[in-house]
Amino acid sequence: MLRSNRDKQQSYEFVSIEELVPQDHLLRKVDKYIDFSFIEDKVRPLYCIDNGPAIDPVVLIKMIFLGYFYGIRSERQLEREIQTSYRWFLGLGLTDKVPDHSTISWNRRTRFKDTDIFQEVFDEIVLQAISHKMVSGRVLITDSTHVKANANKHHYTKQEVLQNTKDYIDELNEAVAEDRKAHGKKL
Repeated sequence: MLRSNRDKQQSYEFVSIEELVPQDHLLRKVDKYIDFSFIEDKVRPLYCIDNGPAIDPVVLIKMIFLGYFYGIRSERQLEREIQTSYRWFLGLGLTDKVPDHSTISWNRRTRFKDTDIFQEVFDEIVLQAISHKMVSGRVLITDSTHVKANANKHHYTKQEVLQNTKDYIDELNEAVAEDRKAHGKKL
């Protein structure tokens, strides 16, 4: 007998977000070993003392971390991804509102402008990851792009490639400018 799942879209269920995240998910390791609480102290001087942050700064920084970590090059796309995939990591419930892409963008371009906050946070995360042996810098992983290979184990060239968080922030700024232009808004 054929049954339709169409009626289930409107049903209510008791769900634990914890159970939705596979035990071997990479973000479980990040969550287990990286203590993001240092972010509060780093950003405290950038917030008004009287009314505090409207959105938890740790959530904002973790959202940008997710974008960097997974190569999400647009804040709109980041917002969409978080709606469905990264709530557990951010500590958001299924019914919690995900911060809007414009909120992420405003904080990044205004509140954190002319600061090294992203580089400082990134450096701290890398140091914590190194201390827990999550990263070592000894292995290079590449995507499936066709690369001309030299298979001779005795003849190779080591090359250090530097990439910093500023490059990612610049890419986000370009995406915001393109998005504003596409929607007929001022740059």
